[in-house]
Formats: sequence, C-alpha cells, structure tokens
Amino acid sequence: MSTMWQGCLADTDYFEMRSRSGHAYGIWVTTPPGYDPAKTRVPVVYVLDGNWAVGMTAPLIVTQADPMQQIQPYLQVSVGYAGEEAQDWARLRNRDLVPPGEPIAQELVDAVELGLERGAMTREEADAYLAELRETHADAFLAFLTEELHPRIERAYHAAESGHGLFGYSYGGLFSLYAWLNSGTHFESIGAGSPGVVGEDSQIFAQLHKLGDSLPATKLHVTVNDQELLGDLAVYQILAKNTATLLHRLASRDGTVTSAVLRETHVTGLQASFLSYLRTCRAQ
Repeated sequence: MSTMWQGCLADTDYFEMRSRSGHAYGIWVTTPPGYDPAKTRVPVVYVLDGNWAVGMTAPLIVTQADPMQQIQPYLQVSVGYAGEEAQDWARLRNRDLVPPGEPIAQELVDAVELGLERGAMTREEADAYLAELRETHADAFLAFLTEELHPRIERAYHAAESGHGLFGYSYGGLFSLYAWLNSGTHFESIGAGSPGVVGEDSQIFAQLHKLGDSLPATKLHVTVNDQELLGDLAVYQILAKNTATLLHRLASRDGTVTSAVLRETHVTGLQASFLSYLRTCRAQ
C-alpha cells in the first residue's frame, strides 16, 4: 500500500495498476467493518471516478453496521487515475466512461464553452476535454474492470464469487448503463446516478432498441436530481429529460429496474445517489 494513503481513509488500501491498453489507474480498496478475509468472502462493489468519489462513498461502508437499515456486506473498490494523470481525471474519464461512438451533444459543447467564459477552465483545458470525447473506449474500460482488475481483487481480498455491484455517477452513470447492457452476468446490481445521456441519439438508446422486449437480468437502479430538471442549465435539463425517457421505455418491458428522484443538484447528488443504490439494491 502506498504510504501517501496510509491513514487517510479508514480500512482502505491503495495501489496502482496499469491496464493492457497502457493506462494507469489508482485503486482504493475499502474493507467492511471487522473484515477477516480468512473467514468471510464478500462481494465487490466497484465505484467509478475514484479521485472524486472515494472520499464521499468509501466512509459509507459503515452502513453495513447500521442497526436501523443494514446493508449487505461488500468490499468497495474505487477506481480512478494515478500519478500525474490524477489531476486530469475530469477529462480522462470521458475516454473511459463514454460508450464508443457516442455522439457529442451540442448542449454539452455549450456547457463547456460556458465554463470557459466563467473561468472554470482554460481554452486548452476545454479543448482537451472535448478531444477525449472524440475517441471513447468504455468497452476497453469495462474489460479492464472485469477481466484484469477483478481477478486481482479476488486473489488479494478473497472476494466472493458472485453478488458484485457497480456504481457510477454522471458520465459514470452513463458507463453504468453501458455496463448493464454489455457486461452479461458479471454484476448482480448496478447503480446509475444522473447518467450522462445527453443526446437523444445516444448509444444507450440504440443498444436498448437492439434488445427488443427483453432486458438484462442484472438489477438496475437509476437516480436523477430534481434540480437538474428545474435548474436553468440546458445540459442538465436534457440529461434529466433523457433519463426520464429511458426509464419510461424500461418500464414497458420485463426487468428489474428501479428509480428515485433526489433533492440535489448535479454536483451534490453523488453521495445521495450512492446511498439510494445501497438501500435499494443491497439492503439486508
């Protein structure tokens, strides 16, 4: 475990791993209260955007000891970026979390330009952000999670053979939907918070159409924030609208899909969305 992370998060190890595609990732592994790998095998919940999400989600592993609503035991593996690339996580995630061939919606381009006008990013940063969206590889990242990282976690932490989960938010939520449609039976449950389905011509709708009347057996829990729909930023209004359209289409087919509307903004909704996923899909 890297000494720089020693003691920063309780019961959390940190290591770095390079994928077959050559990308470096930072991995945080948070074990449940009283975890003894020699005696107990628990499933893994993978959480995306580790550089941002780990501090808000990893401490919630104590919900497994909550006497009022106990959550099933799980091992949390948060996945982010390592080394010098960690500071560029907000754009590198575009490469890994967005499905191949996903169109770049004009509303998203407008939101990036607005951020530039408000001084949230430089011209160079804005161009780099959009550049990562022109060649996206959610397929390669999904293969990394399931074929490279998961076997290592199984060996090192004595993880269970089944019952695994995945949670992502925003573009991580878009990836969660992609994984739900493409990961077979690897995950038992998937949480998609405010999924970044910004375009009506998203690959998610195209893949859903190809499925016909059937849906994956994996449980799916989708959340959206009321302030995304009610606020004045077009990109979030479109996101909420497309999420509602997706849920409407899913409701007309057989499958295990649940949803919730949270009283949050897009920025503040991550932790609430993760809790909603835990309570809905992983309660005892």
